[in-house]
Amino acid sequence: MDCVFCQLILEGTARWVSREAEACAFTPLNPLAPGHTLVVPTSHFTDMFETPPDVLTASMTLVQRVAAAMRAALDASGVNILSASGPGSEQSVPHLHFHVVPRWVDDGISTWPTGQSRHCLVGDPGTKLAAALNRGHKPHHGS
Repeated sequence: MDCVFCQLILEGTARWVSREAEACAFTPLNPLAPGHTLVVPTSHFTDMFETPPDVLTASMTLVQRVAAAMRAALDASGVNILSASGPGSEQSVPHLHFHVVPRWVDDGISTWPTGQSRHCLVGDPGTKLAAALNRGHKPHHGS
């Protein structure tokens, strides 16, 4: 098995925060902040584009619950939810995952991009997105 997240799920060796039928949550080995948690689907889906809507819904519901628990248990004043999908996104593990990072005022880290993309498009990107959505483009399931 090549996927590190699938292996953790199969072996049960992660530091679990929550294990549910469609999604699970665990703490990473090198957290960005105390309580930093990863939420992943329990089945293997490479990225946002491949994941079925019901699995994505279950994953995001767990993200929301983890975020609320961070506020209640860790006294976090906010959270950052970070995810990357696809080759151009700096995705580090080819299994859909969401970093839920608790934040506190003046905690000394920044998870927000500091620069802008150098990629240029012809035409208005918002108009192109609206047209694609209106044509009913749906995510692909499978590779």
